[in-house]
Amino acid sequence: MPTIRVEMFEGRTPEQKKNLVKALTQAAADALGSKPDSVDVILYDIKKSDWATGGELWSEKK
Repeated sequence: MPTIRVEMFEGRTPEQKKNLVKALTQAAADALGSKPDSVDVILYDIKKSDWATGGELWSEKK
């Protein structure tokens, strides 16, 4: 059973999350030849102040 972990900035709507989960689940099932029921997707909403790239917090980017 694959588990897909998705880390992204907070602020997505429930509908966007639902669509992402469905697409990831189907893609994994197709690629691995498994059933969608065996795919877990865990979503992590991260605040921009808790994520940095290149030494700069995303909350401070212009």
